[in-house]
Amino acid sequence: MTGIICAMAIEADGIKNMMSDIEKTTVAKIEFTKGKIHGMDVVVAECGIGKVNAAMSTQIMIDLYKPQSIVNSGVAGSLSEKLSVGDIVISDRVLQHDMDITALGDPLGQISFNDEQLIYIPSDKDVTNRLLSACKKLENTTVLTGAIASGDKFISDVEERLKIGKTFEAMACEMEGASVGQVCYRNGVPFSILRSISDDLKSNEGTDYMEFCKSAAEKSIAVIEEYISNI
Repeated sequence: MTGIICAMAIEADGIKNMMSDIEKTTVAKIEFTKGKIHGMDVVVAECGIGKVNAAMSTQIMIDLYKPQSIVNSGVAGSLSEKLSVGDIVISDRVLQHDMDITALGDPLGQISFNDEQLIYIPSDKDVTNRLLSACKKLENTTVLTGAIASGDKFISDVEERLKIGKTFEAMACEMEGASVGQVCYRNGVPFSILRSISDDLKSNEGTDYMEFCKSAAEKSIAVIEEYISNI
C-alpha cells in the first residue's frame, strides 16, 4: 500500500477523486481515505497545514495502514532561480529550517533525537527515482531533485528565501515535508516529497500563492497518478 499525505483539500481531493473501493476512517479528527487507483492500494490523508499536523497524520497512517512507502505531495515556494511556477522539485533529503537550538551550540537545523543528531533526513532513493520517472510526461516543466526545507512559517520575503536556500543548499520551502520525513525515518518507512512550485522568487506574495496554487496542485496530482500506475 502507498500512503499519500497532503496539507490541503485542493491537493488531496484530486487524488481521492481517482479512487475506487473507498473506505474512510477518522482518527484524531483526521480523515484517512483508503481505496484503489489503477488497481493499486492507496491511502490518502489531508493533514492540515504545518509540521505538527503532518507528523501526527504520518504516525497515525503508519500505525493504522502499515504503508510500504509514503509520499508527501503538494505545493511549495522556490528557493532557487532555476525554478519557476509550475516546475517540480522531488526531495533527495529534507530539513527543518526553523529548528534552532544554536543557543546551545548546535548548528541551525539540527534535530536532536534521543540516540542521534542530524540536520538532513535522506529520502528513499527508489521512491524518489520513481517519482522522477512519473514526471517524464510533463511538458514545459523543469524537474529537479534536491533538499526541501520545512518550517512553520509561510516565507514570502525574497531575501529570507535566498538565505534559507543558501544556508541549507535547498531548492524549495514549505510547511510539512520534513516532519513527514522525520516520522517515516524513525519508523523505517521509505518516503519522498513531491512539490509543485506555486510561487517563485518573482511571484512570492500571498495573493500570488493563492492564484497559482490550484494549477500547481493539478500538476502534482498528475504526477501522483502516473507514479501509482507504475508501481
